[in-house]
Amino acid sequence: MKNRIIDVQVKVRRADAAQVKADVLALGVFEEGCCCAACSAINSALGDPVGRLKTLGDFDGKAQTTAMVYADGKAAARRVLLVGLGARAQCDGPALFKAAALAASKAVELKAASLGLLLYCGEGKDAAVSLAAAGQAMAEGVYFGAYRYDEYMDAAAKKRAAKLAATILTGDATVAATLTKGAAVGVVTGAAQMYARTIANRPANVVTPASLAAEAKKLAASVPSLRCTVLDDKQLTAKKMGGILAVGQGSVNPPRLIVLQYKALGATTKTPTVGLVGKAITFDSGGISLKPGEGMQDMKFDKSGGIAVLGAMRAIAQLRPKVNVIGLIPSAENMPGGKSYRPGDIVTTYSGKTVEIQNTDAEGRMILCDAIAYAKELGCKTIVDIATLTGACVVAIGTKRAGVMSNDETLVERLKAASALTGERVWHLPCDDEFVEAMKSKVADLKNTGGKWGGACTAAGFLSQFADGTKWAHIDIAGVGVWGADEKDAPGSIGFGVRLLAAFVIEGVRSREPGVRTRKT
Repeated sequence: MKNRIIDVQVKVRRADAAQVKADVLALGVFEEGCCCAACSAINSALGDPVGRLKTLGDFDGKAQTTAMVYADGKAAARRVLLVGLGARAQCDGPALFKAAALAASKAVELKAASLGLLLYCGEGKDAAVSLAAAGQAMAEGVYFGAYRYDEYMDAAAKKRAAKLAATILTGDATVAATLTKGAAVGVVTGAAQMYARTIANRPANVVTPASLAAEAKKLAASVPSLRCTVLDDKQLTAKKMGGILAVGQGSVNPPRLIVLQYKALGATTKTPTVGLVGKAITFDSGGISLKPGEGMQDMKFDKSGGIAVLGAMRAIAQLRPKVNVIGLIPSAENMPGGKSYRPGDIVTTYSGKTVEIQNTDAEGRMILCDAIAYAKELGCKTIVDIATLTGACVVAIGTKRAGVMSNDETLVERLKAASALTGERVWHLPCDDEFVEAMKSKVADLKNTGGKWGGACTAAGFLSQFADGTKWAHIDIAGVGVWGADEKDAPGSIGFGVRLLAAFVIEGVRSREPGVRTRKT
């Protein structure tokens, strides 16, 4: 029987932090000193631990550092956690996200059920981040840091509290009101990322294309503004979606195409429609071009792009931006078998373009190309796809950034702006005609591999051929979607892309509204 994932709740409260009862009270400390007057007052009441620890060299306020202090009745909280914020001028939204995540992680580690956060009050006209953005970032950070994937661990209940109630604190009513607005958004996006992490972490014997489709339908039923339709293998055959069908034909679990539609309130024929497309290979053995056995257990994470779209659509539908959004999640299981597609096969895709299969382990682009073509048919003029697509992307830029390739520079800038807000970092890579040329086949329109060099870029070049006539971008998250087993807090999916895609959609709407600025970062 599965355990419940930790229940996280976040709110904002106007109160004297020194009088708030909590298992842990997190105080933000810049390299220059306490984050605000209230923090300074508590530090003084405790006998200036910030100064004493700095003198000892044990804590200096650098980002992502902590020190524990026991209140001994001098504050209402049982423990006071000093959390380093780095330099005051550099404390942006992503820095606050990380600080709140660190505090929440420490709280869970201590089996705490309640956490107070006095990390930021936006003092001074030159504050690096607005209060609303700070409230959102801190709320998102709490969800991220508190998360543990322990559904199938009998001892999970003994290792942590069942719930973490976090309260963002301030003594100022005006500050509290603005923080509350931001935190309300952060609760939605943070919970959506947490939801996505759980679905992504579940193994392939639990998450199949059919069960993922059922989860999407369940989600749509719980959010009034979201509608879900699913194309099963028979419907995919009728529509001639040869890419998705080819990849899935070797498995006993047939493929699906999940379509989630959000329609903006008051939408007209002039309301733009954005398409989000996510690769969801529920398990990738490589097929006939079988992968090495070592590490294959992690191929359950090859659905991470599709799950990012699932989580983003949940957040978008709850936040109700003034733009229509369609999320398309092609899902298949790539397995070797008597019916598997083979190297040398020629597959006719939904667009009508033919593809020579040179490697069955280059399967992600085969399911994405059908979904991208279908997104165009559904009226999406802007399309962003996201996928754990190529090891070549990891070789090129490592594990701290996702690669972004596009046919539109403005779209890239929008994604980079969203990245700056969420801290989910991206790096622009090319997919020029030279990479498209590398994907040309001598016996079909295209082939599904492009040779030894520039694999991330040739894969994007392939996909670009199915997005013709739209503004399109591809996000390769092969290196950033998962934390390794050596991560002490929460190995597994980090839900990369959920907040990025949601911010991309919502900030894009804000930037088009007269008199409305995007959030200061």
